[in-house]
Amino acid sequence: MISRTIFVVDDDESIRSGLTYILKSKYRVRSFPDAEEALEAIKGSPPDLVLLDLGLPGMNGIDALREMKAVSTNIQVVVITAYDDVKSVVSAMKNGAHDYIVKPLQPDTVELSIRNALEAVRLKMEVQSLQESCLRENLPGFIGKSDKFQDVIELVATLAKSPDTPILILGETGTGKELIASSIHYRSPNFKGPFVSVNCAAIPKGLIESELFGYEKGAFSGASATGKKGLVEHAVGGTLFLDEVGDLSLEAQAKLLRFLEEGEFYRVGGVRKHHVRTRVVSATNKDLGAMIEKGLFREDLYYRLAVAKVAIPSLNDRPDDIIPMARHFLQEFNRRFDKSFTGISPEAEAALKAHRWKGNVRELKNLIERGTLIGKDKVLSVRDLGLDVTAKRKKERSSPGEPMYPDIPPEGIDLSSLQEAMEKHYIGKALQWADGNESQAARLLNMNHHTFRYRRRKLDV
Repeated sequence: MISRTIFVVDDDESIRSGLTYILKSKYRVRSFPDAEEALEAIKGSPPDLVLLDLGLPGMNGIDALREMKAVSTNIQVVVITAYDDVKSVVSAMKNGAHDYIVKPLQPDTVELSIRNALEAVRLKMEVQSLQESCLRENLPGFIGKSDKFQDVIELVATLAKSPDTPILILGETGTGKELIASSIHYRSPNFKGPFVSVNCAAIPKGLIESELFGYEKGAFSGASATGKKGLVEHAVGGTLFLDEVGDLSLEAQAKLLRFLEEGEFYRVGGVRKHHVRTRVVSATNKDLGAMIEKGLFREDLYYRLAVAKVAIPSLNDRPDDIIPMARHFLQEFNRRFDKSFTGISPEAEAALKAHRWKGNVRELKNLIERGTLIGKDKVLSVRDLGLDVTAKRKKERSSPGEPMYPDIPPEGIDLSSLQEAMEKHYIGKALQWADGNESQAARLLNMNHHTFRYRRRKLDV
């Protein structure tokens, strides 16, 4: 069964017909006399491989190659060239050609080059599939089907395809910024290289520069006699993750900016320029815009780090993911501690949904770990989780000053006013129990978030 498609692009009709004759028994073949016509066809339905003559009329072969790769990086291109056109061959290979064949064409040479190119495509797709499978199986914190979370996952998958675009990850403490960074790495072409994580806040400001860029022997008091490679060099061909990048000193920021712009740096105390290639992914929970205004963070560095940005939503903003995530962590800790919990009680699930998450996913994981360690029953209870939501609500329900709603007197009542008063009362209470979080308060009243917000404003709660 023929499953692969090959485009032949050559202005020589005899070459087009000859290649079509040779290949048509094994592949679907379409031929084109110029690059412009071939590109239109590629935009409609990309082939698996293109045999591309470099000496075309109109758009030349090198420009056509660039355009084809811009449409789809998965298209393999084998260029056809004259025997003595070495310069064009070198340019084609630099622009993404898989191989080249020289005129006059030999059928055996053509078929071997095609087989090798298509095998490279197959292996690339297999690797991508394994990468995605590995990512799904090895990032347990990334659980959830909320729209906000799925938007992040889709963006990560798109951004990861580039091997060197700097990415800035924004998010509150505990949202999983390092997991996002590692997922970018393992989905990227750099996945075979190292993933080097640096917590900029954990390294003294006086040492961060030498940790990142290394130092030469004798660079400072206490320096190693042989010098030391920096983390940037350890991350060559992979990904350098700068967590809490807002904690970098202004001096370290200047060196990092030079590295991002030029791909070069000097070790501390050194005079030799080093060139390396690595992708820089950074993360922070700080407001870099406010830091820029105060002169604490370089604006030019911000724009270099934030070529692309990923904003991770707080766990409070994706409540539908809380229970699936909690159940997953429960199973994880069941295995780790050899426990046999079957689930989480309805009261505990309600408490988890109503909780105000300050530590996000990390806090949730810690709560489930605690509950799994100390719980005695088959299901986790509110007490196991250490959430005293029930007691808090009981106390508030019994607090003095709450209005009592009377029975209907003989003369009747103003039902509209009573309904308004009752609605105002419960909206206020729900906001108290949810610590002011409108989304959680709306869920406590079984209301749509937008309806809740509208009623709150209308009633001036």
